[in-house]
Amino acid sequence: MLLLSVIPLALFVILIFLRKVKLLWASLISLLVTLFLVIFVWQMRPNFIGASFLKGTFVATDILLIIFGALFFLGTLKKTKIINNLCLYLEKISPDYRIQIILLAWFLENFLEGTAGFGTPSTVVAPLLVGIGLSPIVAVAVALLGNSASVVFGAAGTPIRIGFAGLDIAGVPLYSALINMVGFLVPVFILWMITSSQKERKIHFLEALPFAIFSGIAFVIPSVLLVFLGQEFPSIIGSVIGFLIVFLAIKLNFLIPRNIRILRQEHLGVEKMSTFKIFFPYILLIVLLILSKFCLSNFTYTVNFGMQHSFNIFNPGLAFILASIITIIFFQKKQKFDLKTIKGSFIKTIEPFLIIAIISIMVQLMVNSDQNISNNYSFLQIIANNFKTSLLPFMAPFIGAFGSFLTGSATISNIMFGSILQSTSVTLGFSVAMILSLELVGAAAGNMIALADILPALAVVGLKGQETEIIKRVILPCVVYLVFVGIVGLIII
Repeated sequence: MLLLSVIPLALFVILIFLRKVKLLWASLISLLVTLFLVIFVWQMRPNFIGASFLKGTFVATDILLIIFGALFFLGTLKKTKIINNLCLYLEKISPDYRIQIILLAWFLENFLEGTAGFGTPSTVVAPLLVGIGLSPIVAVAVALLGNSASVVFGAAGTPIRIGFAGLDIAGVPLYSALINMVGFLVPVFILWMITSSQKERKIHFLEALPFAIFSGIAFVIPSVLLVFLGQEFPSIIGSVIGFLIVFLAIKLNFLIPRNIRILRQEHLGVEKMSTFKIFFPYILLIVLLILSKFCLSNFTYTVNFGMQHSFNIFNPGLAFILASIITIIFFQKKQKFDLKTIKGSFIKTIEPFLIIAIISIMVQLMVNSDQNISNNYSFLQIIANNFKTSLLPFMAPFIGAFGSFLTGSATISNIMFGSILQSTSVTLGFSVAMILSLELVGAAAGNMIALADILPALAVVGLKGQETEIIKRVILPCVVYLVFVGIVGLIII
């Protein structure tokens, strides 16, 4: 039965990597195969098949509003030229290319991941890094490195909120934040990447190494301290606090490289905007998220359909939409309300929603397949029996990274493997929250090598067919990250 249990996942891998089938179609084919198996082999009860479809759809529906709101917010920032002005503002903080790139690829990407997520940070930042003076191939690699640690709480807590829906997540946000302190290494990886092509690469690297380490710590520590607010806030507010700390350090010349290194003299060349206007949408979004979190999070509506699903009135997507509308009104008082951004955001939302819905349904079928008349264990119970090893704490981050590599989403990785790891953890007597946290941090690191993120990032800088080259450049930092996380897992468990 083990062979039959892994067929849907194995087929998914084959379709994507060997047959190069689009993620949407690979997901759909894998779902159909799963459906065939649960009907004719597991002989799953029809009412539980229908309930699994509903449960998976409800899980995806919750994320639909988040994706739409996030894309609408990002589109608004692009249309009002706030992102470009923000980058210009950051460039003027320091003329040193190493500092500029860390500010963009670390703090800006962390904030974009916390607010928008879903691959947008690397796509937004990669062309800006080219503008600073990096080659397109290096710019994409750096942008992918930066979109990693913040993914743990990315898109307003979606990886936990949606990825582990239906699981016991008590303790997961705190444990994830603590384990994710390994992420302080990411700016070091970024620095290593951008200096490796310089003639005096060792000097360029060592001069800015203290600043890179300090920048990493300035984000991960506030992220831990902010967990008490909820999983929606560590990446968003942590990046803001981290930036302010580093900004003050730059002004005080604390840990700043003695020698200023410049790649390109010209800047991004956009219209100047007041500091208040640049930061207004971000401050507004944070305020709306905090207010809605504490005012609406206790209001839920539970649906019973053989299973249960609770809809929470608090949805970060509403805060994104409201912040976008207010920003448009604030910046375009004399213009008609533009519906193009709304339409474009909705169109871009459809495919991610369908993919998440299909995979969620497939996972629900695999989880509930023990409700059958054949007396077989569920897919996941059978698979979980083969994860029963004392090395599970070390393996969990790699399992999460594999899921992100396949799908480009820590959320989907959590959906795919969360239930398996929960079941295995209980069997082995490990802390479920700790194992799920290790998987989540690994899934975040796996975003560095996610094909679904690499392809659009290459497209925005005008490159094609360079996926293998990008993976070669980022695979070593990704593996180092995962090994450190795995070692931490072994130590604490």
